[in-house]
Amino acid sequence: MAETGLKSSQTWTSTQAYVTAVLCLLLGVAVGYLLRGSTGASIARVQPAATGQQMPSPEQLKAMADKQAAPFIAQLKTKPNDLALNSQIGDIYYDAQVFPVAIEYYQKALAIDPRNSAARTDMATAMFYNNGDIDQAIAELDRALKDDPRNSNALFSRGIVKWQGKMDISGAVADWELLLKQNPNSEQADKIRMYITQAKKHANIKPGQKTSKPAM
Repeated sequence: MAETGLKSSQTWTSTQAYVTAVLCLLLGVAVGYLLRGSTGASIARVQPAATGQQMPSPEQLKAMADKQAAPFIAQLKTKPNDLALNSQIGDIYYDAQVFPVAIEYYQKALAIDPRNSAARTDMATAMFYNNGDIDQAIAELDRALKDDPRNSNALFSRGIVKWQGKMDISGAVADWELLLKQNPNSEQADKIRMYITQAKKHANIKPGQKTSKPAM
């Protein structure tokens, strides 16, 4: 895994590029630390700015993902145990925010290679996005880090889930400080420190307590 925590895919799918372009158009800048694969999607939850621009509907995103994934799904008929194919299909649906389908294919990938920490990390974040299954997401990220202790994406993502899901500020900060220790020269170091600063602003807030301080 590269220092930034990016996965090794080298090209953007049309779905990935479209989703990324829309997000960047609405937000002005990409928000988040680590990207899933080569996409602009990250675990950090983002809210679109009120610019009048319309996000594609879930139905439109799924249609795009179905079209993008179709040739790879066809290949699975003759190669059902192909790890890369199952992971790639999972990635396509993740990037289109069709998280239940993404989880399904990541599970298939993990059935082939249970120690694939990249697929497990993406599955965990998809679970967090899909149904807010915080405990399961953390358990999967724990497993990913057990198999690959230097998985930067898993470590950062676990911090986000602890912060946003459990308001576990100390746990989140500990993960990010370890990430900085493991990657002191990372190009993302300033962003990690920003997350640490933001999280510490919520140190006295209990889970479920209302606050005027934004999470991001």
